[in-house]
Amino acid sequence: MNVRTAVVLAAGEGTRLRPLTENRPKPMLSAGNRPILEHVLDALVEAGIEQLVVVVGYRRTRVQEHFGPDYRGVPIEYAIQEKQLGSGHALLQARDATTDPMVVVNGDRVIESGPVEKVIERFEASDGSPVMAVLERDDAYKYGGVRLDDGEITTLVEKPAPGEFRLINAGIYAFEASVFDAIEGTHRNAGELVLTDTIGKLMDGGRVNGVKTDGIWVDATYPWDLLEVTSEVLANGRVSEPARADGVWVADSATVHEDATLRAPVAVGTDCVIGPGSVIGPEVAVGKNTTVGANVTVQGSVIDPDSRLDPGSTVIDAVLGQGVHLKADVTIPGGPADVRVNRDVFENQRLGAVLADRVHVGGGVDFDPGALVGSEARIGTGSHVDGHVPAGAEGVR
Repeated sequence: MNVRTAVVLAAGEGTRLRPLTENRPKPMLSAGNRPILEHVLDALVEAGIEQLVVVVGYRRTRVQEHFGPDYRGVPIEYAIQEKQLGSGHALLQARDATTDPMVVVNGDRVIESGPVEKVIERFEASDGSPVMAVLERDDAYKYGGVRLDDGEITTLVEKPAPGEFRLINAGIYAFEASVFDAIEGTHRNAGELVLTDTIGKLMDGGRVNGVKTDGIWVDATYPWDLLEVTSEVLANGRVSEPARADGVWVADSATVHEDATLRAPVAVGTDCVIGPGSVIGPEVAVGKNTTVGANVTVQGSVIDPDSRLDPGSTVIDAVLGQGVHLKADVTIPGGPADVRVNRDVFENQRLGAVLADRVHVGGGVDFDPGALVGSEARIGTGSHVDGHVPAGAEGVR
């Protein structure tokens, strides 16, 4: 009963991460200077997976065009979830792609191969009972609590009280193909098929094994979480560029001026240009084909591909989407900030600003900490930006 197939659930938007997910799904947001989903697929390939089934839905072409028909020599088949009707429903879309035992993972959290290997090992040593990876965390109440008794999952609670649990569901499973029938027989919750509801049903009718794991496991729920995700990725060296010094990774095709300074940890992607007098880092990831002009300061930030930072700008604790252009002397100060997401206000968050894809910012603009700017907005020269700027806004002053 060898497990060589993995199903990756990558169909969701990640609504609480708007405005960054206005144009791409959560799995395609950056962890370091690569998409979250790349880290997930790396973990699966390194664990020996030989067939990938990626379930896509929201903005699915962003996934399909990025990865194509294979990843690191492992073939990819795409299953489409036309409507996002829950994690169980997403897995059900892979039914025609595999009849083999499978690993199932969430595609929107950075993981490494160790937990996947442990789940596979436990499943292959069992009688075919489902296996779930669990992690110990102080903030288990954010993710759903799990109780493990002698290797068996005995309790699974979606929204536990703070302090009630210390183990969480890591979102890494192994199932036989019979899980598809179990999903179809699961009661819909508010119109959705939820995978953990199916697991609860399997617990009622038999045994679900649990395996304690550790290692990298990083999730982003809100935009500022991407800063912590990137810090974790850099701290653990999960970077594809070659190292030029301890904690400094620079692509061979990147150009870093001799008078520029890179402060570890920092990663600079392919075809980037870093101008003279600029100071980049610590805790900065610069995506491919990005140009940073002279005398620019960037700290604790994520800069997505194809962006441009003109001379004299300061960017601290910021997330910049793809194709963002900052004209000269823009200032994004660091947090803390009180940030409004939908109807909720989150106090004292580490966030300078979030600029979604293709935002254009005129010269001399300054931002209040915690500003959120929607995709393709245009900020006028000399403006002061606070709060939320909607997507497509023109000439904001």
